[in-house]
Amino acid sequence: MTTIVALAFLIPLGITVQRDNREDALANAARRSGIVAGALTVTSDPGQLDTAIAAAGGDIHVHGVEAGAKSKAAGVDIERASAGTEPVVVDVDGGALRLEPVRVGNKIAVIEVFVADPVLSGGSGQTWLILFGIALALVIVTVIVVDRIAGRAVGAARTLANAAVALGDGDLTYRVQPSGPHELALAGLAFNRMAERLSVTRTDEFELVADLSHRLRTPLTVLRLDADALDSDDTSIGSFSEAELDRRRTIRRIRQAIVTLEGEIDVLIKTTRKTISQDAGPGSCDASEVVRERMVFWSQLADDQNRPHRVVGAHTRIQVPVPRAELAAAIDAIIGNVFRYTPQSTAFEVAISRRDGYVAVRVDDAGPGIANPERALRRGASDRGSTGLGLDIAKRVTLQAHGSVSIDRAQLGGASVVMLLRDPDTPEKQVSRFGLVGRLAREPAARRREKRRQKD
Repeated sequence: MTTIVALAFLIPLGITVQRDNREDALANAARRSGIVAGALTVTSDPGQLDTAIAAAGGDIHVHGVEAGAKSKAAGVDIERASAGTEPVVVDVDGGALRLEPVRVGNKIAVIEVFVADPVLSGGSGQTWLILFGIALALVIVTVIVVDRIAGRAVGAARTLANAAVALGDGDLTYRVQPSGPHELALAGLAFNRMAERLSVTRTDEFELVADLSHRLRTPLTVLRLDADALDSDDTSIGSFSEAELDRRRTIRRIRQAIVTLEGEIDVLIKTTRKTISQDAGPGSCDASEVVRERMVFWSQLADDQNRPHRVVGAHTRIQVPVPRAELAAAIDAIIGNVFRYTPQSTAFEVAISRRDGYVAVRVDDAGPGIANPERALRRGASDRGSTGLGLDIAKRVTLQAHGSVSIDRAQLGGASVVMLLRDPDTPEKQVSRFGLVGRLAREPAARRREKRRQKD
């Protein structure tokens, strides 16, 4: 197609050039004929005319005087030229004749000028060669340009295809760089918008499921506490009536169902939290906002159990490098342990603060405390017969934020669980294995030693 277009453009150009060369050659023939015509106005002597013909360039014959070169014109053409007043151009073998009538006295002479084909073409063969070279160059350039355009189009289409496959495989983070023709670039932009909306929708769905799971944990804890307050479900020791056996078996089924439901909710929270974390990447959140939000739920259960509670330091924005769902799950796990392992009416406190490059989230209670903190922090270990999942969740969240978890004695008298999360606004520091509580306990002694050294 490109070759046809190039030839359609260059062939008329070559014909025009060839026509211009012919016109230039005939114009030169008219100039030479004019020289001889001027000589005819002075003399009709063949000898003198031969001199004028030689000066004009030769290949000229004067009919009526019969001077000059041998004539190549037919009699009919000579008669037609002598009968008119305008020059006549006649094509003959080897070239063309220009026949111009000139009045000499009482008769008409015809000046015949022969123009050979090479003069008429004026190097048209070379012109056609040049035009062919131009046409070939145009074809090559067009092929290169079309190949580049087609390559970009194919590359953009392949990128869109790969993106569609990745999206179909569940990778909602895949994006394309819009490229190629305008239509494919628009398709790339539309794909990115679609993937972004799918990602947001999926994240919103998982966050809704996680939020519902957190909401279910509060009434479920109430059910578990009420079930624990029921009579024993042991039927292996003693003699019981049929009605008593049914009642104890019913209590056992209730407790087992609550345990099963708690396990399912824990799995649901872990699964949604992990999915949100993978979809959102490292992420960050406002720790104070998360603490306030979770305490809205736990305070309702605390009021039902007459548990004094308060929140400290959650009035200012404190950003931490942990996804929102991760931090919420860790806080729920620690507060849930307070409700699970301390009697009703036991006070607790949730505090958040900044110190030494870390953000500390602390949960204190007035319960009996934890006899073996190191054992409690080990995965799957607990002195209370549980799975130990709560502290393990908190531990993994703090490790993700380059921090730690510590357990100590709280000022309220019970356990104090402190999560240290790296403060992104300050340089990272080495975390003490004793946690924030241990560092705070050592700082007054260190200051006293420094004062004694300065006095000495």
